[in-house]
Amino acid sequence: MPSDDPYAYLGMYDFPALRPAQDIWWAGLAGHFMAHGLSNVPVVLNRSVPDPYDIWQSPALFFAQTCGYPLTHKLAGKVRLLGTPSYDAPGCAGARYRSFFIGRSDSEAENLAALLPARVAVNGKDSYSGWEVWREIVEPSCEIIISGSHANSLDLVRQGAADVAAIDCVTHALIGDVEPARLAGTRIIEESPLAPGLPYITKADRDEQEIQAIIDATRKAFDDPDLAQARSTLRLTGFKFMPVSEYMIMVK
Repeated sequence: MPSDDPYAYLGMYDFPALRPAQDIWWAGLAGHFMAHGLSNVPVVLNRSVPDPYDIWQSPALFFAQTCGYPLTHKLAGKVRLLGTPSYDAPGCAGARYRSFFIGRSDSEAENLAALLPARVAVNGKDSYSGWEVWREIVEPSCEIIISGSHANSLDLVRQGAADVAAIDCVTHALIGDVEPARLAGTRIIEESPLAPGLPYITKADRDEQEIQAIIDATRKAFDDPDLAQARSTLRLTGFKFMPVSEYMIMVK
């Protein structure tokens, strides 16, 4: 269960090999938060709570990254949108991203239509990039396999236990950086349309002055030359505010 200690969570792209860079990035963010007069700033990222919803919905939430689908569904009215980071990754355009529909390299399918019906690996049904992008495509005869993560979905496709999966393009790029063997034997069959990327949030009832300070401090961290290497490792390039209305494309 959540504690009363303040929470910071950046678990959406927190692969083990990236954790040193994530920790440097968080330490930099935390320093800027404190420099902007914020108190009770978490010293370290939380990696001990297994269900991120326990963090996202906690009254102790200070700062976290979530997916756009939870933002407009289970977290609607329970969190405050701060802004959206952008990434230097194939498939991204500013603070927008897309999914890659991944199949095996030896598949002769030229597009998704030629591949379906199929065994579809899905990280979770509350994921925009892994599940909701399928909503106009997936056929009733498809077998849906819940994998638990994008990386696991890739593994299932590579191993032949699934035929196709939709993978967040940032995840795809970062896995290529740190675990390229997980991409071996797979290829991109199609791409989804662009959508707003994974946003930063805080608790809904935070004071407006504090919210503005968090936003200003985050912008400063993105401009901080001392954090340039960590940002580069994480493929972070910028921070932009997009209103919740832009995320409503994810509402079904």
